Amino acid sequence: MSVLSYLIPISLFLGGIGLAAFFWSLKARQYEDPKGDGERILSDEYDDHPKP
Repeated sequence: MSVLSYLIPISLFLGGIGLAAFFWSLKARQYEDPKGDGERILSDEYDDHPKP
């Protein structure tokens, strides 16, 4: 039972870090255009490499 007194605060701390990272990613607009990103990776229109 004494191990729970260590594990519960550690799990709450790690969960808080995960929640803070999620809110940071929302603030940094990481989820702005997921559909466009998925289509852009398959399209040749936005090719970064020069054509020979």
